Amino acid sequence: MKRRTFVRPEAQTDIREAARWYEDREPGVGLRFLRELRSSLQHINDNPLRFPIIEDDVRRALLHKFPYSIYFVSERDVVSVVAVLHQHQRPGSWKSRR
Repeated sequence: MKRRTFVRPEAQTDIREAARWYEDREPGVGLRFLRELRSSLQHINDNPLRFPIIEDDVRRALLHKFPYSIYFVSERDVVSVVAVLHQHQRPGSWKSRR
């Protein structure tokens, strides 16, 4: 069964803001951020259980080249992305989104 990935609106906002921040500092870096994020989302979709549970049923994947974490919940046929947050600025704010 093919699993689908759903990025919640709050997480979409996280992604847009981060990409814009990087792009404003140096052209092209925002696009690199988005490429790495897409790659990480594909890894999550392929095998969500390989990522550690942070709390209850929420798991976390770390980006490799950017200091961001993807917080998600995996169900049988869907991965729901709750937040994409900088690891040092607001790492616990995903809890209010559940």
